[in-house]
Amino acid sequence: MLKKQPIVVTIAGTDSDGSAGVPADLHSFYARGVYGMGLMTAAVAGNTTGIYAQHVFPLDFIQKQFDVLAADFDIGAAKTGMVADSKVMNVVADNLEKYDFGKIVIDPVISTKHGNTLMDDDSYNTFIKRLVPLADIITPNFYEQRKLTGLELNSIDEIKKGAKMLHKMGAKNVLMKGRHDGDQKEVTDLLLTEGGEFLTFTKPHFITDRVNGTGDTLSAVIAAELAKGTPLIESVKIAKDFTYEALSHPIAVGSKWGPIDHWAGQENTQP
Repeated sequence: MLKKQPIVVTIAGTDSDGSAGVPADLHSFYARGVYGMGLMTAAVAGNTTGIYAQHVFPLDFIQKQFDVLAADFDIGAAKTGMVADSKVMNVVADNLEKYDFGKIVIDPVISTKHGNTLMDDDSYNTFIKRLVPLADIITPNFYEQRKLTGLELNSIDEIKKGAKMLHKMGAKNVLMKGRHDGDQKEVTDLLLTEGGEFLTFTKPHFITDRVNGTGDTLSAVIAAELAKGTPLIESVKIAKDFTYEALSHPIAVGSKWGPIDHWAGQENTQP
């Protein structure tokens, strides 16, 4: 008898060094016991010192990936990562509205964890209009939160206000990820649930240059858990624990901004 397997798809770019994007998502899916698929929007040529070239896939190729996956698989959850530009975003949004890919996790790729902008104005506006309203949960980093809300976010009250703003933009649940580029001792993520409840998830601030794929991993684990039927709040807690374990056990891969350790996340967080 065949075992029924939860299926999750990542809709994102793929990094040649395996540290972020589709590879990081697939590592996370495997570690959480779901079958992962990669619907690729772009590819980048990069290593731990930087990204040196990128290629956005043709729209008809992206469309065909949606068509063939929808025709053959019962997908329990989808997450988005790098969706390149407004044209790609519209294709992604059209298909997430057309096909049932289960719960949708939107990981905005607007700014890096260091504050560098990755999206032009046209793409940003399309993101707000087309993708945010599709989110069962959205997971912006600190700088993305600033961009999305226009707030400085220097207090918990401001962060709560920002979460409510994203909720009004259409996201059902909002996870405001804590800032982790300062000298603070802890990093706290704030979750605003669809029902209006605020919850916090706190871990020690672990300083390392092995950080590539951190945001991808967090959102991918949330998607994996939702596909398994895990309640949203518990999914976020598992993702926070998993990502911390992966981050806090550095591995020697590459010479600079290396990947996090998904093995540690798998070993120290029970599937």
